Amino acid sequence: MNAQTPSPSALVSNPSAAERAAVLHTWSIQSQWNAPTVVSGSGAWFIDQDENRYLDFSSMAECCNLGHQHPKVIAAIKAQADRMCYVQPGWGSEPRAALASRLIEKSGLTGGKVFFTLAGADANENAVKFARWVTGKSKIITRYRSYHGATHMTLDLGGDNRAWHTQTGFDGIVHALPPYCYHCPFGLKYPACGIHCADHVAELIEYASPENVAAVLVEPHAGTNGIVAPDEYWPRLREICNRYNVLLIADEVMSGFGRVGEWFAWQKYGLENAPDMMTLAKGLTGAHVPLGAVVVNKRVADYFDDHLLESGLTYSGHPLACAAGVAAMDAYEQENLIQRSRELGAWLMTRLQEMKQRLPIIGDVRGQGLFAIVELKQFAWPQTLPQLKKLVSEGRQRGISFAVRGNLIVISPPLVIEQEDLAHGLKVMEELLS
Repeated sequence: MNAQTPSPSALVSNPSAAERAAVLHTWSIQSQWNAPTVVSGSGAWFIDQDENRYLDFSSMAECCNLGHQHPKVIAAIKAQADRMCYVQPGWGSEPRAALASRLIEKSGLTGGKVFFTLAGADANENAVKFARWVTGKSKIITRYRSYHGATHMTLDLGGDNRAWHTQTGFDGIVHALPPYCYHCPFGLKYPACGIHCADHVAELIEYASPENVAAVLVEPHAGTNGIVAPDEYWPRLREICNRYNVLLIADEVMSGFGRVGEWFAWQKYGLENAPDMMTLAKGLTGAHVPLGAVVVNKRVADYFDDHLLESGLTYSGHPLACAAGVAAMDAYEQENLIQRSRELGAWLMTRLQEMKQRLPIIGDVRGQGLFAIVELKQFAWPQTLPQLKKLVSEGRQRGISFAVRGNLIVISPPLVIEQEDLAHGLKVMEELLS
């Protein structure tokens, strides 16, 4: 055994050492990784191995919409495990059928179907494959500063320059400039701009030729980029896609399941502006178990009635995950969490606007539901500002888990958070930024 490698017994007694010795951590320089080991949680709080409690101000990367260890979801997983842990996709599965039916119902995509994946990245990758097959066209338009996953294809689909050295240059991906009103890439001002950021997508379709463009893939609401489009953007995008016979794909991995005060973010704009496909993960099970999905409309579903669906995953629609998904949807509905996100989110935005008036360091606040972005005036992207790294480290010392990136603070607590806990987190944040 290497002299620098801890012994097995030492690893058992020191989980953090075991992590550093044996695990490759995502989006991290491994020698710099040094996080506490989380051992339990409940509601909006989680606890580390030293019994320190943390208020989860980001839902563990916008995953734990239902909070930690939701009892209904845990019970559903246990019940399904007792009954049948695994059914391969070639056989029918009750929880898979039940969850697919619920997703079609809540999306309003009548006549559509659901393809289950393991996460958001493979959901986006399969949505792109479906778009190319159904239309017979190859090009996909996405946006700079977007993030759609970290597989080879989804790294190229995203406009995130952190991973430029691993990008393989997949053919047919065109990037549009984002609807970033605070730092408009076109040098315009809203609303006098006339929503040029959407018309820019139409220009790209014209340049690439409508006969070649299969789909536009975008996040309807802020993702890791923190960009919130003006209200006119999504309906304009839908009209543009209709005009050119291009499919519209909504990446709802972060914004779905009540995060922005709707079941799905695009629903704010009405069923007439529904996407042709939407991709889901994270809140689909409240992150209790991994699961992703592509929900497709009738046009896309009908194509596969007489064409082979040349894609699949061994764990597609895993019974334990689908049982968790059904229970999660029950919890969102029975606990009125969609409306709660909308109402508590309005309170949150008022408090953030007031904080902006008190703190000159803040340049902009924006968001919807319990998905808010605080942008500092000092610009940085994607490298994180030192003062925000300090916010994270000092926040942990004070029992708050903050999420930051570049010059942004992402506030996305579990939908079950108590208002007094949310107020406490904002108070600590303001003190650390002052």
